[in-house]
Amino acid sequence: QVQLVESGGGSVQSGGSLRLSCAASGSTASRYFMGWFRQAPGKEREGVAAIDSDGSTRYADSVKGRFTISQDNAKNTLYLQMNSLKPEDTAMYYCAKSLGYTWLGPPLSHAEYTYWGQGTQVTVSS
Repeated sequence: QVQLVESGGGSVQSGGSLRLSCAASGSTASRYFMGWFRQAPGKEREGVAAIDSDGSTRYADSVKGRFTISQDNAKNTLYLQMNSLKPEDTAMYYCAKSLGYTWLGPPLSHAEYTYWGQGTQVTVSS
C-alpha cells in the first residue's frame, strides 16, 4: 500500500516562497506518476504540477514560471518549490501518486490518481 505524507506548508506573505515535500513509501514500482493538487474552500480540487518516472513534467498555467516540481528518487520524496506566492495560491495542498505509465505525460486530472496524502495547508497573505 502506497503511503504519502506531505510537509512544508505554512503562512507566508505575498511574494514569498515555500517548499512542500511529500515522502512516499510502500511501492518500488519503476513506472509511476506523481502530482501536487490544491483545494481552496468552496472550490474544486485542481492539479498544480505533475511529474512521471521519466522526469517529464506538466504545470497548470496559473503556476508556470513560479512553481517547480522535482523528485529525489534516493529519498523517495517529491517536492514543490513555490516562489512568488500570491494570495490566490492559498489552499490545502495534496500529494498524489499512481503506478504505471501514460503516453500523454503526467496528468493534472485528480481522477487519474489512486493514492493521496492528507494535505498540508498553504496560506498567503497580501
